[in-house]
Amino acid sequence: MSTVLVTGGTGFVGAWTIATLLQAGHEVRTTIRDARRAPDVLAMLRRAGVARAEAVSFVTADLTQDGGWREAASGCEFVLHVASPFPAGVPADEQELIVPARDGTLRVLRAAREAGVRRVVMTSSFAAVGYGHPPRTQPFDERDWTDPDGPAVQPYMKSKTLAERAAWDFVAREGGGLELVALNPVGIFGPVLGRDYSTSIGIVAALLTGAMRAVPRIYFGMVDVRDYADLQLRAMTNPAAAGERFIAVAGAPVSLHEIAGILRRRLGAEAARVPRWQMPDAFLKLAARWRPALRAVVPQLGIRRAASADKARRRLSWQPRAYEETIVDTARSLLREP
Repeated sequence: MSTVLVTGGTGFVGAWTIATLLQAGHEVRTTIRDARRAPDVLAMLRRAGVARAEAVSFVTADLTQDGGWREAASGCEFVLHVASPFPAGVPADEQELIVPARDGTLRVLRAAREAGVRRVVMTSSFAAVGYGHPPRTQPFDERDWTDPDGPAVQPYMKSKTLAERAAWDFVAREGGGLELVALNPVGIFGPVLGRDYSTSIGIVAALLTGAMRAVPRIYFGMVDVRDYADLQLRAMTNPAAAGERFIAVAGAPVSLHEIAGILRRRLGAEAARVPRWQMPDAFLKLAARWRPALRAVVPQLGIRRAASADKARRRLSWQPRAYEETIVDTARSLLREP
């Protein structure tokens, strides 16, 4: 089996990626920004059911700094680049997201090239695919790119687009024999392994606790973190993946109102605080004048951005689970979290 570097091991997706690699028999090294977080990663791996969690090794490295990346990539055949900033809100300066996303990706690619890594699988995002375009009913696919200067394109979407563009440009100009695969997941949900989880998971947590008293009329694609980890492994080893992009989505966009209904139906009394009311658009637009965190939601009201995973299904034989299972598993894991 191969030695694989996973960037961002303390994160929700990073931890599940490491767990899936270890269970498949690979040797895994991961980067963490703070060496004191290594026990947290091991605890998450045990919670994921990994019998040999201690087999993972750690290197301290930060996307914003050069130190540690050469050591991290040395001796690895593959790199799964998962680490990237994902904000809870819109930053005052978009460069706070763009710089670490773009420059951090280039640091990882340079280290991989210099270490003789065979292939890098980059976690990009659907944010680099489906935004800045006029409304459309046709599903987005891997030929589509977000227009960074398009209407209502927010800093996170711009950062993921510019980072992925920079990655492809680097490999084309100076990658040598390095292969690149970009994966473009929609919202990633699934069982949490600890208190560090994604902004997407925070939506389900807000529904369960009643922190969200009513749901805005928004829709998004969904993919299970376990299925996404599986897709990374397929993209890592399948010859057909080299030089390609793959969208990761389980099906049609789902609304927050639908998610709330699934939680109430499947969890019963445990979902007593889940809201039943869908907020009128006009009410949310009014509230956004005084609550900056809501302003990012306004441009997304009522928009369904369908995406196709046909390429991943066809070329990599990828089969994601239905989103209702993911929603329920996400919620149950949050309810178990102390």
